Amino acid sequence: MWLLPLLIVGTTVLLSVPMGRYLAGVIDGKYKGFGPLRWVERRLDTGPQTWKQYAVSLLLFNTVMFVFGYLVLALQPVLPLNQSDPVFKDGKGMLSPTTIFNTVTSFLTNTNLQHYSGEQHLSYFSQLVFIVWNMFTSAAVGFCALAAVIRGLRGDAHMGNYYVDMWRVVMYVFVPFSALTGGLLIASGMPMTLEPAAEAQTVQVGAMGTDTVDGKDVPKSQVIARGPVAAVLPIKHLGTNGGGFFGANSAHPFENPTAWTNYLECVSILIFPFSLVVMFGRMLNQMRHAVVIYVVMMVMFAAMIGWAVYHDTLKPNPGLLAQPERTVKVAGAPEKVVPALAALPVDQEGLGNLEGKELRFGPSAGATFSAVTTAVTCGSVNCMHDSLNPLAGITPLAGMQLNCVFGGKGVGMINMLIYLVVGVFLAGLMVGRTPEYLGKKIESREMKLAMLALLIHPVMVLGPTGLFAALDWGTAATNNPGPHGFSEILYEFSSASANNGSGFEGLGDTHGFNDAKKNLSTPAPFAAHWDIATGLVMLLSRFIPIIAPLALAASLARKKTTPFTSGTMRTDTVTFGFVLLGTVLLVGALLFLPAMCLGPVAEHFGPMPFGR
Repeated sequence: MWLLPLLIVGTTVLLSVPMGRYLAGVIDGKYKGFGPLRWVERRLDTGPQTWKQYAVSLLLFNTVMFVFGYLVLALQPVLPLNQSDPVFKDGKGMLSPTTIFNTVTSFLTNTNLQHYSGEQHLSYFSQLVFIVWNMFTSAAVGFCALAAVIRGLRGDAHMGNYYVDMWRVVMYVFVPFSALTGGLLIASGMPMTLEPAAEAQTVQVGAMGTDTVDGKDVPKSQVIARGPVAAVLPIKHLGTNGGGFFGANSAHPFENPTAWTNYLECVSILIFPFSLVVMFGRMLNQMRHAVVIYVVMMVMFAAMIGWAVYHDTLKPNPGLLAQPERTVKVAGAPEKVVPALAALPVDQEGLGNLEGKELRFGPSAGATFSAVTTAVTCGSVNCMHDSLNPLAGITPLAGMQLNCVFGGKGVGMINMLIYLVVGVFLAGLMVGRTPEYLGKKIESREMKLAMLALLIHPVMVLGPTGLFAALDWGTAATNNPGPHGFSEILYEFSSASANNGSGFEGLGDTHGFNDAKKNLSTPAPFAAHWDIATGLVMLLSRFIPIIAPLALAASLARKKTTPFTSGTMRTDTVTFGFVLLGTVLLVGALLFLPAMCLGPVAEHFGPMPFGR
């Protein structure tokens, strides 16, 4: 039960120390590739950049990637490697324009929110050229931003060069480790082929239905989707991307064949977010300070895993239990009698909630994975988060709403630095001293930038959630009534704003192909509204929390270092660890507490779990 999370976390912690040292060397230019790689790096080096130049380069790069991605998906029907099969005899068509906008935005921002199903809607060319390319580059953007922020905090004369940082991260970090991981996954049974979907006859003849041929009923064959899965999966997790080759993501046996691959994928998700804290300490020569941050993050992460496993694996699914008759009384509304329901004939003794779980991974694997993937904004899933017990659903929501429990590579650490600046400021006010961080005074400009980066997240989550919950755009899209339906809406915008990408997948937000006749299911009535709304949320919540900290770090870099005295608040002590943890919980968690009470907490207390 508890062995799996302990193995995953223990392995990652051990690997994060040498990996963090390696990452610091890569970013500081101590590790060089062989001849051709060094030649390209020299050509990309346009010289040292200020924070504004770095931010402009970052935005320009992403603008070009947006245009490139939109063209690839819009031209999908005429581009190569557009596989045909018995289901899609003419290959994959063009997605609806709003779905293209949402998908391009999603992968550009490292969110990988999917309002489509990969095996149904994307060609192999789109998967390999658009999806994989963006998984490498979008993952590196946050990495580069953290590197620039660290240079500002240590007082460098410049923020580095965005294009050089991008090259180093992709070529010296993501490419080699993706190749290694891909080899391990292929050896474990993951497909890697450009052949179209396979056809197979089922053991039970006619299980897939029948076709009429020459007046006779002929059994249909089963169509089994496959493709270059192993090319996508390594960077999907190492880059904390999360977008699945298949709609079922890592619950699909081709994306996650065995318990070993499940363990490997969890470690892959966590390794770089853990290691970047070590890199932060190495580059600043502040390892004791980094240890404090690491421990605070680990305490929150352990609490997330423990909460999810306890409330989902050690508790039965309340939706399957007998429910007594209840009378619901609400002020200003007539009484409502909810009739009694008999228990369903499902044995849950010692197994917990098994709805939506892949049992080949073990009973606690789904709950553990849900904490792992939302703590570090990955979004990959190996179970149906929509089927988590109500209180267990708090874990993925809290991970995305705090967005600093290790978080995505680079951006998660930046988010924690924002909380750190706020914590230092509050502590300084309480003791009557000018707040200082790393010997630099925190003044009004720094606090304004910090609050801009901090508050954009709750605004982008709670504002659209309230709007959609009040309109048919949201209520007509939910799969469950009451609090669970509200949780589906809250989860979608939390995922979009945190650049996570997972979902409570009961939500109807998929349109599919622009030609609705090609779709296997009817397009959701308000799919376009969800595409545009979440797309805008992803863009704003991605780049504002990156650019504001760049300006903050540059502002600190220009200041003189103040001497360390007996009155200076140290940031490498246990006391400061409690200050930082308290700041995250009191400032971050309380922003979302009312919404949590309307969703999973209200569902837990009834009257009917999952809207039964």
